Amino acid sequence: MPPAAQRALKEAEARRAEIDEKQNALPAEVNGRGGLEPTRYDDWEIKGLTSDF
Repeated sequence: MPPAAQRALKEAEARRAEIDEKQNALPAEVNGRGGLEPTRYDDWEIKGLTSDF
């Protein structure tokens, strides 16, 4: 794998780790919909579909 691709994969992994940390820092939702926070990528996302509104 080229060095640029390896670097991109490491950067993506770091971004995912940052998003996961932010998700884990949120308080537990009472009577919520369950699952992951739909705005964790700063867009509204459910079932893999993203809407930026």
